[in-house]
Amino acid sequence: MATKVSAARYDDDDDADDAAPDGAVSVRRSLLTALLIFAIAHVLLMVGLAAPPKFVFDEVHYVPAARQMLGLAPVTPQLNPMHPPLAKELIALSIRTFGDNAFAWRYPGTVLGALAVVAIYLCGLALFAAQLPAITAALLAFFNQMLFVQARTAMLDIGALGFSLLAIAAFLFSFRQRRPQFALALAGALFGLAVACKWSGLFPLLTALVIVALIKLLQHWQTSFGDPEPTDWYQPEQWPQLSWAHILLCLVVMPAVCYLATFVPLHGLSVTAIFEAQRRIFADSVTTAIAGHTYMSAWPSWPLLVRPVWFLFDKVSDADIAAVVLLGNPLVLWPALPALAVCVRDFVATRSAAAFLILAFYLGCYLPWALLPRALSFLYYYLPSATLASLALVHVLMRFPRWVMWTYVAVAILGFIVMLPVSAAFIGTTMQTFTRLMLFQSWI
Repeated sequence: MATKVSAARYDDDDDADDAAPDGAVSVRRSLLTALLIFAIAHVLLMVGLAAPPKFVFDEVHYVPAARQMLGLAPVTPQLNPMHPPLAKELIALSIRTFGDNAFAWRYPGTVLGALAVVAIYLCGLALFAAQLPAITAALLAFFNQMLFVQARTAMLDIGALGFSLLAIAAFLFSFRQRRPQFALALAGALFGLAVACKWSGLFPLLTALVIVALIKLLQHWQTSFGDPEPTDWYQPEQWPQLSWAHILLCLVVMPAVCYLATFVPLHGLSVTAIFEAQRRIFADSVTTAIAGHTYMSAWPSWPLLVRPVWFLFDKVSDADIAAVVLLGNPLVLWPALPALAVCVRDFVATRSAAAFLILAFYLGCYLPWALLPRALSFLYYYLPSATLASLALVHVLMRFPRWVMWTYVAVAILGFIVMLPVSAAFIGTTMQTFTRLMLFQSWI
């Protein structure tokens, strides 16, 4: 059994055994690879997870809220009502399973982080229809440093990331299917779970809706290219059996049902209580009356990694420290910017579907932050776009011999290893190494 995952196929001899005669990638091989990626990423993310055994950065907000859900804290006032409940419910479930300790607080993030890496692999399969580019994208996503740090911290963003990327993968697989209803419904459900972790999960959902609406409108206007190619981002015959009713059901009703269902454990079936919860979240999302923060940064600076967020900085002795900084691997995220520029050129010059979809979701997760009136923002808001940027890098690397791709992955891993002393608290480092790694004053 095989399924077609893209209109274009990467020419790689190593993938010959993975493909059916019609150019499709083996579902069995892809599933086994996805399971292997999940297992390896999950184990790596769990190493030293319990260090430090105290709250790190915003864990001080979310872990107490999870405890309250378990009756381990007073019922009133409600803790952290300004965010949806799903990520906190997962932390609560982990505390109930493993006990109230640092490992339990952070364990759900390792699962969701590993799923995010798998999702990038699946996105790679959908876009490039070959194992090597898909695996490369997953490796670059893992070693971009942001995902590693966020997946080992009990916050909400890794939940939104994991579910959003899985939803994007489902959407990408639907893009060339003649009957995409099931894949779109799956994407809608996963988008709903992403929003139930944090409202920023709305950004990729709205991006998917805009893509579908744009294509259906162009078809309604009977638009066509004068020299059509199978790799075009728009095709007049795409989704012939997809109606507006299907779109509404898959990408509006399904996400809403899955989102609202996560409030039932807290509020029961009380429509009033659930509505009030939405009002509280909305009020916090649009407010501008927020004090400044040491590590805040403006959205235009995020791709340049100008201002990181220090999750932890503890002096263990006069010379030794335990540190965790969310910065991003410069050897991955800086080269991603010219790679995105290549995607823009390919979209304009060749109407590339892969370039179009990469740009759409990268910008769809990034640019909405420019429109929000919030005065307080952080580099980790860039996490979804930074993770999706690995797809842009692979889109460019596929033009070169495979040794170039593997050499670049090795360089990315080297950069990740160099940053490990300030990425994982259990490793620890010295003030001398810390000073060496902080290349710019704004990083301190």
